[in-house]
Amino acid sequence: MSEITIDLKVEQKASLERPCLKHSSIAKIFFWGMDLITGKETTVAKAKLIETLASIPYRAWEIRQYAIMTRIYKKLNLVKQASDIMNWSREAQDNEYWHLVVLEEKMKEDGAKDPWYLMQPMPFLIVLSYVIITRTIALINIKSAFRFNAAFEDHAEHVYAQFMEDNPGLDEQPMTNDTVKEYADLATWGDIVRRIGLDERDHMNNSFIFAGEPEKVIKYAGMPPSPVKEKGLNF
Repeated sequence: MSEITIDLKVEQKASLERPCLKHSSIAKIFFWGMDLITGKETTVAKAKLIETLASIPYRAWEIRQYAIMTRIYKKLNLVKQASDIMNWSREAQDNEYWHLVVLEEKMKEDGAKDPWYLMQPMPFLIVLSYVIITRTIALINIKSAFRFNAAFEDHAEHVYAQFMEDNPGLDEQPMTNDTVKEYADLATWGDIVRRIGLDERDHMNNSFIFAGEPEKVIKYAGMPPSPVKEKGLNF
């Protein structure tokens, strides 16, 4: 997924050692509700639910930026900003979708079935609640929406890092799934999980960048900052 060489185990350790972001009241309530529904222990099924929600803000922002570009089409500098967000949103949606596919393949390989909270109508209700939360925040203040998304992605990064800590046996499971290899051609399921966690960090970093807070970007251990656009919004 990334063109630079990354030590995935080092980055997983860095994720575990870094405290989670201080969450807003809305984020705290949402994460509490997620744990109430799925349990505090991280499972592949719980990660699937997270990934089902993860693409929702990006879809909303893509639509929003199209509307902005139509309204301010004569202001080319603002159109460029809207286009940057729209392109990032598309890339992030694709990436989050791949996470969902990968996790589904893992459950198939393990012979695991979806738990009750992944059976209708629960996914619809959970998704609907997240759509309402994210769109409401975006309508009030788009930078606040980016910050909320950063908290969600930071939470996801820590979830995957802890999942690997709790399931070291994944490093002994070779990656032979051709579908998953389209996402990332890595040797083990352990590294696939770590790579997903780093994707979430990149999404968090981009959220901070577009919120105009590049100082909050998390660097890779011993490397330059993650590849993000160092620009904020002027609208």
